[in-house]
Order: sequence, then structure tokens, then C-alpha cells
Amino acid sequence: MSAPPEPEPGGAAWETALRVATLLSADPHGCGGVRLRARPGPVRDAWLAALSAALPPGRPVRRMPAGIADDRLLGGLDLPATLATGRPVLQRGLLAEADGGLLIVPMAERLDAGIAARLASCLDTGIVALARDGLAARLPARIGLVLLDEGDDEEGPPDALLERLAFRLDLDGVSVRDVAAGPKTRDAAPTSEARSLSRSGAEKGVRSSDGAALIESLCSTACTFGVASLRAPILALRIARLAAALDGAREPEETHAVEAAALVLAPRATRLPEPRAEAADRPEPGSTDAPTERDGGADRPLDDVVLAAIRAAIPPGLLALLACERVRNAKAGKAGAPAASARSGRAVGSRPGDPRRARLDLVATLRAAAPWQRLRTSSTAGRIVIRTDDLRITRYRQRSETTTIFAVDASGSSAIERLAEAKGAVEGLLAESYARRDRVALVAFRGAGADIVLPPTRSLVRAKRGLAGLPGGGGTPLAAGLDAALALALAVRRAGGTPLVVLLTDGRANIARSGEPGRAQAAEDALAAARAFRGEGLPALLIDTAFRPQDPARRLAEAMAARYLPLPQADAARLGAAVRAAAPAR
Repeated sequence: MSAPPEPEPGGAAWETALRVATLLSADPHGCGGVRLRARPGPVRDAWLAALSAALPPGRPVRRMPAGIADDRLLGGLDLPATLATGRPVLQRGLLAEADGGLLIVPMAERLDAGIAARLASCLDTGIVALARDGLAARLPARIGLVLLDEGDDEEGPPDALLERLAFRLDLDGVSVRDVAAGPKTRDAAPTSEARSLSRSGAEKGVRSSDGAALIESLCSTACTFGVASLRAPILALRIARLAAALDGAREPEETHAVEAAALVLAPRATRLPEPRAEAADRPEPGSTDAPTERDGGADRPLDDVVLAAIRAAIPPGLLALLACERVRNAKAGKAGAPAASARSGRAVGSRPGDPRRARLDLVATLRAAAPWQRLRTSSTAGRIVIRTDDLRITRYRQRSETTTIFAVDASGSSAIERLAEAKGAVEGLLAESYARRDRVALVAFRGAGADIVLPPTRSLVRAKRGLAGLPGGGGTPLAAGLDAALALALAVRRAGGTPLVVLLTDGRANIARSGEPGRAQAAEDALAAARAFRGEGLPALLIDTAFRPQDPARRLAEAMAARYLPLPQADAARLGAAVRAAAPAR
């Protein structure tokens, strides 16, 4: 009889996803949650439906709206009830409503840092603490998170949240056919005894003295694969105990350790371990001392079994992707920060103040006055008494304008090779900047110096005209070009804007700052000018215009703390994504 065919990669990924749904539904808060990389569609909907079906009865599932306010997320004052009763009435927030269940977070790659911090605190403590508007309460909020990640490789959910979630799933390789061919759920209804065991195992955490070998194996395996966070082996141990509880076992066995390592540690791996040196007197395959298929597995140490499981679970190309440093742009200084305004911009909350000098926030004023109405309305029944201390004014923040400064190498080396393609790339980037209603500027360097071809402007026509008339030829005064771009960027920042420098060059300088030819001195001057960018904390993007990626351009980008992007691999979509990723947050 022939062996059954192995499952297709998509079918195996769907099986794993269903197993994750089963584990997560058994103990959402203990697992922390899951990061789900998947585009909107039937595959993602099918997994979310399987997860909801696997949850025990009574476990809520809530969806967090984008841009949610603090009072809706954490809870706060129920204004109508408070005004009606004259005493503070608590209104539960979304976190408390999801207690014991799951909170689905759409567009997690764009999650606000403040919201992420509140969610991380809730995962750590399982409590929402309120101390505002005359309220003081501590509400239970033992939740699990489902972060729906729809971003590309350049963006993702905040690391502070990812570190606290046990699972990371990628369903981009799963098709609707895989979902239809696979089971709808996997162990979707754990028994009450298994749920009780899973809760007790999660509560024990790493404090239990049982399973010392398992704990040591998971910790050493995490270290071997470059997993730096201590939370990862803790979560892996919790998942191993949870899997054992669902299978009706009191303590985790080898299969549970392997499963926990594959699900929790493998997606976090940043390196592969070096192969161990084998003994010179290794038994021959036909020797009686060689381990057989029957007893070889039993004699293998647990560490080897877990290491082999993680090796098999790491997807091809994952380590290569992790080897690429994630874009982390320096923040703009205070001069380029968003400006506060008294009467215009985006509302960002309220504060006590004089409404004659700013706009009155009526709802916030009523919230401040409502808890005191019982003490104030003895002589004015039926009226709301508002005092000066209750007045709240709206705080606004104006959008900080971004100026994208294109510094283009128009020297002979670039003109002969890639200046035409560089111009096409810049035109695409100009269109991206124009669509965001930002300003653009153009600096060209060739011969003995650099010129500001186009000062900061919003005119796309002017920008294209200046670019079309850009001549090519001569030496490469890279240091002069960097100095000119830096001076222009600092001027933009002093004026209250936020600069972004996009440098297009092959990195091969041959004209020093003094104007004298010489590659050695020119390279040193260029690196010194690049370090000035790092010192000022200016965000930058370096596009290598050479036919093949060059080491000088890479070193220059590293000195600038700039994002490096070779032009041969940069189509219009990737260039636009790179500029958006390098642009400072607004």
C-alpha cells in the first residue's frame, strides 16, 4: 500500500492555523493573541469564523474601531446617566466588554503608539484602571488580541505588542481551495476539564518546579535561534502546557514541546544554529551500535528534538527577510515637530483653560462638572451648575508639512549609466509627494559643486521642468551635494516643516570639499558629510543608481542612518512605499 500523499504547503498552513485557533480559544489571555498576516478575503474570514466557533460559550469577541478614543477603549463617565442622577456613573469600555474573550484589531500595522501601550498594559495585568472624571475603578480585562496585519514588509504592528503574543500566522499562501479541502475546525470544542487544566497550567507559568527539562530545553533553543526576548520561552512553555491540557495530559510530553517550539519560537528565529561537530568514531550504518528507527527517537535528547522541529517549521526565506534591517528612521527634532494651535488643526483632546482664548470643549466641560451636581444643585434644582474650574478648551495640533528634498547625482558616472532612469524614478517620487500635498525641492551636484535647481515648492510642473533640464557630466562632488541637501533640510526644519532627503547616487565620489580631484579624500569628505545627517537626526533614503549595488553607496547609507534601496530592484510601487516608510510620522 502506498503512503498517503503529503499535504500541500497551503493545506499544511491551514491545518496549523486551525490548531492555533484551538489553542487561542482555550485561553485567550494566557496566549496573549495572534498576529495574522492576511489580506481581506474569504481565507481570513474563514479563519476568524473558525476561531469564533472554537471559543467556549459566553466568551465575547469584540472588534476595535480605527481611531478609537480613550473613553471608548478604557471606559469613562456615562454623561447622560451622571447628569440624570447627579453622581458619577461608570461606562465600561471596549477592553472591559471583551473580558475573557478576544479583541480584533484591524489595520494593526498602523496602530497608534498610545493605543498599543494601553493594549500591552492590559495584556500584562488583565486589568483596566480608571482614575478620571471623578471615577476610580479597576475593571477585569483578561483579553487576547487578534492583530490583523495587512501591511507589507516595511511595516508591521508595534514590537511591544508582538512580543506579548504567542502566535504569528501568515495566510497569504493559503487559497480558498485549501480552506474548502481542509477541516472546518480542529478540536474546536475543548472539554471543560481541558479548559480547567489549561487555566491552571497557564497560571503556574514558569514558577512550577515540574518539567525542568522542558523549561531548560525551550530556553536553550530560544537562545540558539537568536530569540532575545524572555517572553518567548515563557509563552512556549505556556503553549506546551495548554496543548497537553487539551489532549488530556497532566504534564507536557515531547510532542507538546515540539508543537510549542514550532508555533512560538520558529516565527521569532533570527538565525540558524551552526551544525554540531560529529564524532570521528561514528558507527557505520550497518553496525549494531547504530540507533534504529525504533529506538533512535527515544534516545535523542529533548533539545535535539525541539531544534529539529524549529528547523522544519521555519519557512524558506524567513531568515533572509529577518536579516534585512527593519527601517527605523530617526525622529525629527523639536523644530520640526507638529505645531500646536489654539483654534485650528486636528483635535487631540482637551485641557482646563479660558474659552475666550480658545474653543470651548462642551462635552469635556460637562464631564468635569457632572460629578459635582448633587452638591451644587441644592438651590438651583433642574439646572446644571458649571464653575470656572470645570471649563475645558479643545487642544489642536496642526499637520507638520513635509518637504521632500531630492539630491541627484548628475556627474559623469551617473549620467553615462543611470541618470535617465534616475530622472524617471524622481518623477515617480515627485508624484507621490504631490499626492500627499507636500513640498518638493531638487538639489543637483556635478562638476565642482552643488546647485539648488528647485527651491521647496508645491508645483509639480516646476519640479518636472527643473528635472528635465538637469544636465549631466563632470566629476562627483558628493560631499558638496550632501552639504547642500543638509543645509536646505535644516532650513526647512527651522521654518517648522519636516524634511525628508532622498539621495540618488552611485556613491563613488571623486571631488573633495575643496574642489580638488582625488577619490580617497573625496570619499572621506562624503562620509563626514553623511555623519552630519545622522547627528541631526534627519530621515533619509539613499537610492543606489549603479547597475549593480555598490559598497560605497551602502557605507554612505549606513553613515547617514538612511534607508538603502538599489534602483535595479525599485519599481514605482516600491519607491513610493520606501518614501512613505522613510517619511517621519505625522
